[in-house]
Amino acid sequence: MVGPSATGSQDDAWRTKGSQPSLPEVHGSLRIPMKGSWLKKFLAFAGPGYLVAVGYMDPGNWATDIAGGAMFGYTLLSVILISNLMAVLLQALAGRLGIVTGRDLAQACRDHYSKPVVFGLWILCELAIAACDLAEVIGSAIALNLLFGIPIIYGVIITVLDVFIVLLLQNKGFRYIETLVIVLIFTIGACFITEIFFAKPDTSALFAGFIPSHHIIMDPTMLYIAIGILGATVMPHNLYLHSSIVQTRRIEQTELGKREAIKYATWDSTIALFFALFINAAILIISAATFNKAGMTEVADISEAYDLLTPLLGTAVGSVLFGVALLASGQNSTLTGTLAGQIVMEGFLNIRIAAWLRRLITRLIAVIPAVIVTAIYGESGTTDLLILSQIILSFQLSFAVIPLIQFTSDKKKMGKFVNPLWVKLLAWFVAIIIIGLNIYLLYKTFFG
Repeated sequence: MVGPSATGSQDDAWRTKGSQPSLPEVHGSLRIPMKGSWLKKFLAFAGPGYLVAVGYMDPGNWATDIAGGAMFGYTLLSVILISNLMAVLLQALAGRLGIVTGRDLAQACRDHYSKPVVFGLWILCELAIAACDLAEVIGSAIALNLLFGIPIIYGVIITVLDVFIVLLLQNKGFRYIETLVIVLIFTIGACFITEIFFAKPDTSALFAGFIPSHHIIMDPTMLYIAIGILGATVMPHNLYLHSSIVQTRRIEQTELGKREAIKYATWDSTIALFFALFINAAILIISAATFNKAGMTEVADISEAYDLLTPLLGTAVGSVLFGVALLASGQNSTLTGTLAGQIVMEGFLNIRIAAWLRRLITRLIAVIPAVIVTAIYGESGTTDLLILSQIILSFQLSFAVIPLIQFTSDKKKMGKFVNPLWVKLLAWFVAIIIIGLNIYLLYKTFFG
């Protein structure tokens, strides 16, 4: 098992030396075959990308996708595609950082910036994780309410049990977590393939929707929802997560070993993110083929969408599949969210507490406000809380993207693995777009 010190002379490029490896209980726990076919090696690396992809299809994305499809048909599919391509680039950089430096993004920030900056970045990141976890908790609670009639306040409390599921699986081995996540992703995908079959979308209009349209920029309402889709798609905590979990593979600490690891990790995250693209696009497609087609352009609420799908699709199976997919999405996201919480606290502060306690703290930070708001304001309050969670995520995004690009573009830190000039320029271009659009989203939310 090789920790951050294995980066050799590149440690001199950091303000402080690396300490313990990220997620020490599973660091380097999965062997990579030294010999064999490329497929065998790829399958050994496959897994972390799917944990990352989960964050791009969590319940926080559903409302924006439903609203976009209901109001504008298939037009905003191009925004989902562009957002996904941005995510592919940023996740490739996160994997590269973890493999080359032996540090996750949180550890890299701790070892590069001054203590006050590190503390500020940690607080912002904890807020983002709490906000993301809040969306997942509420999404799971809504799904339990829709499928089984469990009151949302009790559904929120039930989600605390996820913490112990993660702990149990991680004690058995990291592959168990990856397997469960992949099974849930395919469950969500199967539900939406069936839904699309029932919805019978307009195929030509669907494919035309993937071509960017100038109407998105010209129409203020469309632009607002498009930015919401972008903000909900590119999740900041996933960059910390990916830079850590790629290190669960035990690789050769040589130039060839690292190049091979970067290649396979990039393939893994790229393929997994295209599953996320399909699921986000499917939500919008179903919304366009049912609500927009029926003239119901104001549908934006998850519960309302669930209730309307049965009469519009002509079968009760449609609503049930929608609820099952939402529950699987919420459960999947909570699994990875609790891991991200551990990575961020340990990485920024270099403190170790029991994994179950850290995850319980992460979950309670999300559960307590959700219980209070649900008890006082009812279901309508949880919808407002869901919107607030996405605003917090949008605000924090640039504080994760900028350090990631900065570190992977630094030759002293990355050596021969530094970003090529074209990747560096493209990454900063993407960062400027994301930051600019999210600032606009925040401005419109508070003053628009």
